Amino acid sequence: MTAATEIVTGVDFVTIPTQDLDASVAFFGNTLGLERSVYLPDRGFAEFETGTVTLSVVVAERMGFEFAPTRNPLALHVEDVEAARAALESRGVEFAGDTFDTGVCHMAFFSDPAGNAFMLHHRYAKRVPTG
Repeated sequence: MTAATEIVTGVDFVTIPTQDLDASVAFFGNTLGLERSVYLPDRGFAEFETGTVTLSVVVAERMGFEFAPTRNPLALHVEDVEAARAALESRGVEFAGDTFDTGVCHMAFFSDPAGNAFMLHHRYAKRVPTG
């Protein structure tokens, strides 16, 4: 794609729906330890920084859409899945099954208090382009 036809240049934020902003703010800030960059409870949202993409936690109905938890997991990069998993388990996070090894990466699946799907992710083998 050339500069003249390029439209999308990045991802600014990902919306994470909730019905309980206080519980979500505590989870993303305290449990996951993410930096909170915006907190507007009177407007129904808060934002957290991951270093690459902002997580915009919103009370769905306040933003004009129906609440439905995201079932496709958002992959959160960590350097060591087992160490991060142990830290989160000590903070009360429950994981769905054992850590999964794909042969190129490790993944551990969990949900936030609103039921949105997440995974801890670490790629340990070099990505090989296929096309």
